[in-house]
Amino acid sequence: MTKNDKELARQRQKMMAELRSEHRDRVKGMQARLKEQQLTRKALRRALQGEPRTVPALAAELGVPEHDVLWHIAAMKKYGDVVEAGLDEDWEYYLYTLPEGGTS
Repeated sequence: MTKNDKELARQRQKMMAELRSEHRDRVKGMQARLKEQQLTRKALRRALQGEPRTVPALAAELGVPEHDVLWHIAAMKKYGDVVEAGLDEDWEYYLYTLPEGGTS
């Protein structure tokens, strides 16, 4: 690493420290939101370890609004953390489960 590279690294570090200081409340809020999201997804994975479930069933079991569960399920599906497992008996809602052999 050259002297110029070290100076650039110091400047970036100083700039990031200033930004963190300026946005401390926003950063703390986002960290709290991320932690809450991680806890919700962990609870969803636990609930899906048994049989496949629908979004309304998961929402009722976890005490989380259906729209929040749907948002998490959509994100988890996007990244392969859950998969569709067909439709419920009324053909009204998709069933979701953990992928086979997945480490979710």
